Amino acid sequence: MFYVSMFFQYISQYAKTRLQYRADLFVEFFSDLMSQAINLIFILVVFGHTDKLGGWSRDEIIFIYGFFLVPYAVFSAFFNIWNFNDRYIVKGELDRILTRPIHSLFQIILEGIELESLLGAITGIAVMVYAGSRLGLAISWYDPFLFILFVIGGALVYGGIFVMLACISFWADAKTSIMPMMYNISNYGRYPVNIYNKLIRFVLTWILPFAFVGVYPASFFLGKNEWFWYAFLTPVIGIVFFCLSVILWNYGVKKYRGAGN
Repeated sequence: MFYVSMFFQYISQYAKTRLQYRADLFVEFFSDLMSQAINLIFILVVFGHTDKLGGWSRDEIIFIYGFFLVPYAVFSAFFNIWNFNDRYIVKGELDRILTRPIHSLFQIILEGIELESLLGAITGIAVMVYAGSRLGLAISWYDPFLFILFVIGGALVYGGIFVMLACISFWADAKTSIMPMMYNISNYGRYPVNIYNKLIRFVLTWILPFAFVGVYPASFFLGKNEWFWYAFLTPVIGIVFFCLSVILWNYGVKKYRGAGN
């Protein structure tokens, strides 16, 4: 209950701060919407030259992209740790975090929270509804519950991987380009993995499981029977990777020796 209380206190303070600058909030939302629109246009351009891509139709891939946007929006809202190295290690703000009687990762996640990113989930759901209506997909009573479960699992996959990357800073405080590179790799999860070669498919499934953010859970709703068990592995993979990231984080904090010159 203590952590729940702290969570809502952080949210309350964040909302007060952001609502002071409503124009900035609108600009951020509009820029995110434009970025998502560009990615959607890219898919449409590709299918302007072909009817199928690896056995997938245009509307199926648009559906996968729409699903991908939802867990990605949750991740972007709650795991904004891109500047962990520079802010908390190089500038020494982690010393401040460690003096408080609350888990350091929990504090850092909430200090970087960006709730406006959740608006991307609305866009993703709208894209799914559009593609699903064209595909004639039927909705069962349990689909909303599985959808929420898969979204949480996908967000935890993203969160676990990027928290692990942040942990590198406990041993090497020099700025690196690993996070931007990993962000680019994560984009492969937006598309069906069977369009890639076996090595990339293996990496996106078991090493950097970004396929569990988009194509695998979305395949359940698309009725791709051959991938059903992958879809139900999504929350398991998410929990495993996030737990591993917390274990690595706790170990890294023990190795941290504070800011110095």
